[in-house]
Amino acid sequence: MSPVVKTVMLLVCSNVFMTFAWYAHLKEMSARLWVVAAVFSWGIALFEYLIQVPANRIGYTVLSVGQLKMIQEVITLSVFVPFSLFYMKEPLKLDYLWASLCLMGAVFFVFRSEI
Repeated sequence: MSPVVKTVMLLVCSNVFMTFAWYAHLKEMSARLWVVAAVFSWGIALFEYLIQVPANRIGYTVLSVGQLKMIQEVITLSVFVPFSLFYMKEPLKLDYLWASLCLMGAVFFVFRSEI
C-alpha cells in the first residue's frame, strides 16, 4: 500500500476521533461541568494523536508539510459534514458546498507542481 493511501486512511481515522473530541461533548455532556467534558475530550484526543502522528510521519516521506496540511483540511471537512448532519442533527447548508469548493481550489494550488 502506498504511503499516501496509508496516510489518508490513518488521517480519516484520526479525524473521526478528533471531531468527536471537539464536538460530541456539546450534545452528550452539555449538562456536565466543562472540566468533565474537557477530560473526556482529552481522552478521545489521545487516541487521535496515536493515529495522527504516525500518519503524518508516513505521509512526510512522500509529501510536503503543506500537502499534508491540505489533505488534513479536506479530510476534516469530509468527516465534519456527515458528523454535523447525522450526529449533531444540524441542517445541511449550501455553505458546506462553498467551503468544499474553496478547499478544492487550495488542493489544486498545493499539488499543482505534481500535476
